Amino acid sequence: MIKACCCAVLILCCATGLKAQQVTVEATIDSLQLLIGEQAKIKLQVSMDANQKLRLPLLRDTLVRGVEILDVAKPDTQLLNDNKRWLVSQEYTVTSFDSALYYLPPFEVLVNDKAYRSKALALKVYSIPVDTLHPDQFFGPKSIQEVPLTWEDLAPMVYSILLLIALGVVTAFFIIRYRDNKPIIKIIKVEPKLPPHLAAMKKIETIKADKVAKREDPKAYYTELTDVIRIYIKERFGFNAMEMTSAEIIERLLEEKDKESIHDLKVMFETADLVKFAKYAPLMNENDMNLVNAVDFINQTKIEEDPNAKKEPTEIKVEEKRSKQGRIALLCSIAITGVAALIALYLSVRHIIDLFF
Repeated sequence: MIKACCCAVLILCCATGLKAQQVTVEATIDSLQLLIGEQAKIKLQVSMDANQKLRLPLLRDTLVRGVEILDVAKPDTQLLNDNKRWLVSQEYTVTSFDSALYYLPPFEVLVNDKAYRSKALALKVYSIPVDTLHPDQFFGPKSIQEVPLTWEDLAPMVYSILLLIALGVVTAFFIIRYRDNKPIIKIIKVEPKLPPHLAAMKKIETIKADKVAKREDPKAYYTELTDVIRIYIKERFGFNAMEMTSAEIIERLLEEKDKESIHDLKVMFETADLVKFAKYAPLMNENDMNLVNAVDFINQTKIEEDPNAKKEPTEIKVEEKRSKQGRIALLCSIAITGVAALIALYLSVRHIIDLFF
């Protein structure tokens, strides 16, 4: 009795082991009948243990003579029984251009180098029936019809051409700026406007520092000095002293100030006229005295600005010299926009060829 039970257990274990090692191969076709040129799909499925090695059949162009393989899909694997079993599927797309009944041989796969086969299949291919009794119903090929262009067809070409134009203009701008040794953009500084007396004193300090002009070119010296005073008078008193003679300026100032306050200024203008028109050569101390007279006139007639008043701004455009970093940035900009323009050109040409050729 004990021996019988042991034998039964041993047989059961062997049966379970054999079942676990069982391999099944199944081939199915979705259509047994086709017209010439139609397609059918053959599905090959292999069920096996997860630890086994599988080699599917290598089929390329022809399944059998008269049945062509159009496509071999990538194998698909499903995990079953807690990842202990595999179900591997592969799909073949076939067709035929000869009417006949085809015998499709079994598919052979190798599992752990052991061959397993599926069942054979059959495929019936029919030719297209032709009504030879009514030949008048046959029609020849139709003429070629032109399809009208729509905005969806033209939009990629138009956008690529517009992009090409924009990139071309930007690239040309960068090249011109690089050629002319200029930065990409101009820098604009906004500074407060100086009151007339401070602007005049700033220019007089520049004239005072130029000792060469005072000693060797008195005409240029007095021209600069009188221009500073004329501009100051124009902004301070409100009449156009730049277009008036020295006598007219003094006469107009007498209406604004007393005679004693402008006496020294009158001496400076007279000396300047002699230097400019009569080639008079003043002494050095005379030049210094006239400079002092101009400063005294400004100090006597200036209007002190209200510290609480809002200063009037003036815009001064400053174009900086291009730095090394600016040169590198400009070269990189030219390279980037140039490459982008070439890509846009390629896209434009490709769209034109696709639409019209």
